[in-house]
Amino acid sequence: MVQDLIDLCKRKGRKIYIQTHNFPDPDAIGSAFGLQKLLEKFDIEATLCYAGRIDKLSTSRMLEEFGIVMESYDELGKRMVEVDPIICVDSQKNGGNILDFIGDEIACVDHHPTFVEETYEYSDIRITGACATLITGYYMELGIKPEENVASALLYGLKMDTSQFSRGVTELDIAALRFLFPLHNKAKIKRLEQNTMAFRDLKAYGAAIEHIQVFDRFGFTVVPFACPDALVATLADFILDLDEVEVVAVISEREDGLKFSIRSEVEEVHSGYLIRDALAELGNAGGHASMAGGFVPKAKLEPLGSYYQDVIRDRFLAELEKIGYLKK
Repeated sequence: MVQDLIDLCKRKGRKIYIQTHNFPDPDAIGSAFGLQKLLEKFDIEATLCYAGRIDKLSTSRMLEEFGIVMESYDELGKRMVEVDPIICVDSQKNGGNILDFIGDEIACVDHHPTFVEETYEYSDIRITGACATLITGYYMELGIKPEENVASALLYGLKMDTSQFSRGVTELDIAALRFLFPLHNKAKIKRLEQNTMAFRDLKAYGAAIEHIQVFDRFGFTVVPFACPDALVATLADFILDLDEVEVVAVISEREDGLKFSIRSEVEEVHSGYLIRDALAELGNAGGHASMAGGFVPKAKLEPLGSYYQDVIRDRFLAELEKIGYLKK
């Protein structure tokens, strides 16, 4: 399968751009890096790129630890042209969390469900715990051992996206772990897993705790200031650890709108469908059964009135009642 992607890149005869979602996390970074280094073995040059920010301590340290170079759209936008080939990794075009770059999206490698159908010249979209699993599978398929930094980055992304193999794990993820484990640098992974929180993050934890509301087993909270995407997701995991909560929605207020992170640990509530339906006609949203995210632009909030947070909360409650998770 991966040979088709390699052949496609060679036919294009141009530098390839590997684009992650706007605020790349360790899985997106590790996956993109792994694919970049794999293509290098076939004399295909690739640049890693994203829009947004890398603004969490663990992700910025990951770039430094493994010598990964990623360019923001602000840096490369002026030199990118419409025919430049793009591979979407850990994301899908029109997925709500990826900017539409000037170039041509020729391929997609992703582990999320598809909410907006798109056509690519090469597509590998499979539901796994991490996108790093799919990239690792390419190395396994070709019989190529990744370099130590590549194996370590892939393994770190795999561990982080599955929450240390406790969330959304498939047999393919376990096979990837088995392949990567003897090849990775244990000391580097240990360094990345230590001291992952910055002092400024404590304020967000405090706000999330202060504003939490629990309806039966559904937790809803608002952080009334901007947080990095990765921190909003971490806060959702934090709230989900409460014994009284099985499903959680965390909102971060931003100047341009609201950022959402959703978690579910029960089969009857699919996080991706919940946020998609709750935010219908308001914003972009989607994700896995156990974890999802979304964004509502400020312009969509104005018709909801001054208490738009309550309106959105009630939309989530209505959807949970509709599927029978909460009683009316």
